[in-house]
Amino acid sequence: MEASPIRALRRTAVAVTLVCCVASCTADAPEAARDPAASARAAAPMAAGDLQSRYQKVIKDVLPSVVQIQASQELGSGVVYDGKGHIVTNAHVVGSEKTFKVTTANSEEPLTASLVYSYPEQDLAVIKLDKVPTGLRAAAFGDSEKVEVGQIVLAMGSPLGLSSSVTQGIVSATGRTVSEAPGGATGATLANMVQTSAAINPGNSGGALVNLAGQVIGIPTLAAADPQLGGNAAPGIGFAIPASMVQTIAGQIVQKGKVVNSGRAALGITARSVVDDRYQPAGVAVVTVRPGGAADRAGLRPGDVITKVGGRPISTVTSLAVALAADKPGQKTSVTYQRGGAEKTVEVTLGEQ
Repeated sequence: MEASPIRALRRTAVAVTLVCCVASCTADAPEAARDPAASARAAAPMAAGDLQSRYQKVIKDVLPSVVQIQASQELGSGVVYDGKGHIVTNAHVVGSEKTFKVTTANSEEPLTASLVYSYPEQDLAVIKLDKVPTGLRAAAFGDSEKVEVGQIVLAMGSPLGLSSSVTQGIVSATGRTVSEAPGGATGATLANMVQTSAAINPGNSGGALVNLAGQVIGIPTLAAADPQLGGNAAPGIGFAIPASMVQTIAGQIVQKGKVVNSGRAALGITARSVVDDRYQPAGVAVVTVRPGGAADRAGLRPGDVITKVGGRPISTVTSLAVALAADKPGQKTSVTYQRGGAEKTVEVTLGEQ
């Protein structure tokens, strides 16, 4: 599914309103003893207190693993990946820069850090502290496969320099495929995103989306933009890269210094969107074909215009990226294209990005 306009999150003012729901009980002790419902009402405040205590424990346990990242022009967040000083964040937070200032929960002054590797295709990057401070705490990552709609989650990050900010919501949906809007972001198409109602504001990028077990289940990255709000972030619609992808990409960067296995399907082409006589999107023109790649093996050539992949209509480069995001390397799919006025369909064994 392709979500409409999505933007990467960096800096803005933050206004958070906390609404407390207070349960009241007017029954006296004898009535409560006679009326089971009254007893349940009397117990409600304790249940609310238990939930509050759980929130506070999660925040106490996880917030020290969430850092603020300052580049020369941009501000974002990050999550401590291990005790060696590796920090995972978004590629759009680091941009093209190589050095950063990082403020941890225990550091009075910003620490310096250097870029290890940035992988814009998945909007993830790893930086490393030049000197590891005492007591640096790595976050615990959860199992993305166990994330369910309705789970309570907390978003932690540093919007506009407001370090250690926490918002609360639920998992609204899983398995979303969204594309970043150009302009300050990587323009990547990201699959299997976790949608959440927790307020995710500019500056939260690269932070932590955490469950009540104290596990990071995602990295907040995007917010939906509402045209009726002048392109501003739509309240309660944010997206996080799932923990499984974060661990896959960050793990390779930490161990090998780069990404060697993306797990993302590719045709092995460069392409551009084309329009018809009415200037409406009409397909994706193949510009170059990588020798030995999936498209090359299937017989696709520069100048071909792709109109369908796996039966899904393709009208723009973004829609092509969304279609491929749903597939895996090695998977077979059909590609319909136009060449010299004739329409053809071939079976393609997808390669890896």
